Amino acid sequence: MLILDYDGTLSPIVPNPDDAVLPEASKQCLIKLATVTPVAVISGRDRKDVETKVALPQLIYAGSHGLDMAGPEGLDIPQKVDSTILESLKTAAHNLKRQLEDVKGCIVEAKKYAIAVHFRNVADKEVEKVIEAVSEELAKHPSLKKGTGKKILELKPAIDWHKGRASQWLFEALNLHDDDAIAIFIGDDITDEDAFESLHQGGIGILVGSHGEPTAATFSLEDTQAVEKFLERMYELLTSSN
Repeated sequence: MLILDYDGTLSPIVPNPDDAVLPEASKQCLIKLATVTPVAVISGRDRKDVETKVALPQLIYAGSHGLDMAGPEGLDIPQKVDSTILESLKTAAHNLKRQLEDVKGCIVEAKKYAIAVHFRNVADKEVEKVIEAVSEELAKHPSLKKGTGKKILELKPAIDWHKGRASQWLFEALNLHDDDAIAIFIGDDITDEDAFESLHQGGIGILVGSHGEPTAATFSLEDTQAVEKFLERMYELLTSSN
């Protein structure tokens, strides 16, 4: 089972998240791989957003770090986000947009199950203001927790579910077993560490580039172009053994 992050893994990171495009060569690799092994994309983006970006119906998609999943098998994860958390997210997004509207380059992205505060394009002297605003808003909502990434802060449901738990659940939901199958997770950010750690015993974690922190990944790839080459080689190996 192959699981991939999107931004920074399949698509290069760009200043505006809406401009992140899946290269055609990588898309063709995914099409071929999906004919020989289950392929899933688990992203911090909304599921419908990443599903639209990749646009391959034969893949499995999970958004909000695994909280919203769907695929060819009609998959439906057991962990649910209740109405109280959704109301907290709505309120927090409104407050943060108001508080940070004067911070040039800051993007407050309200997603279905999370809020992403992007500060990649914020001047260094203004970054602390963004961090403080997020911390103050989190303190108002016990049902939310902080998430971090490359030039991004998140407010997300304070429940025990992440990319690692979602990957483990998906492996079992597809009726795969450790004695005859292996999970490979490829990601580039701190949020992917949950998956690397969860799959550490029986799976393989591959870190793309670096996020500046210690990693539980087993191997590494330099960048998204190296990911593309890896996917092509993986398909060759899988088909040559049949």
